[in-house]
Amino acid sequence: MSETRYTYPAMALHWLMAVLLIGLFGLGLYMSDLPLSPDKLKLYSWHKWAGVSAFLLVLLRLAWRVGHPPPALPAVMPRWQKLAAHGVHHLAYLLMVAIPLSGWLMSSAKGFQTVYFGVVPLPDLLSKDKPLGELLESVHGFLNYGLAALVVAHVAAALKHQLLDRDDLLARMLPLRRNR
Repeated sequence: MSETRYTYPAMALHWLMAVLLIGLFGLGLYMSDLPLSPDKLKLYSWHKWAGVSAFLLVLLRLAWRVGHPPPALPAVMPRWQKLAAHGVHHLAYLLMVAIPLSGWLMSSAKGFQTVYFGVVPLPDLLSKDKPLGELLESVHGFLNYGLAALVVAHVAAALKHQLLDRDDLLARMLPLRRNR
């Protein structure tokens, strides 16, 4: 495999996380304003299961990245763009860890234990505290909107490189495409 491309496991984790995070964000927006019902509780359970899965996948992704660093950015790329790309990636990883943790903390503070796939009960990280739960709900939402903004910036940068710069940078993360 060329040193200018990500490894196939890194690509698979990237795209799996992208689909999972977009689904989690959409589900979170949808379910938050629903009236209390068995369906809403079921959606919250699914959201928590997917959130735990995303947390585990990001840990796997970080572990993979330790042993498999990403390919270098093109030498012709301006320094400010390289710094911005690294900054966005680091902040995205931070948020992909912080968001599920904030959700877990929020659930704990609100008195709702997280039970992974309805089978594995996860320990509460905090004791029940309604005001803290409400604060953590705001934090969880703020972090999610921050990640959504980063995703938009990431996609816009990838499209800029593909369509305007035509530097084939996007091909590094596309499993069925080869660099020229």
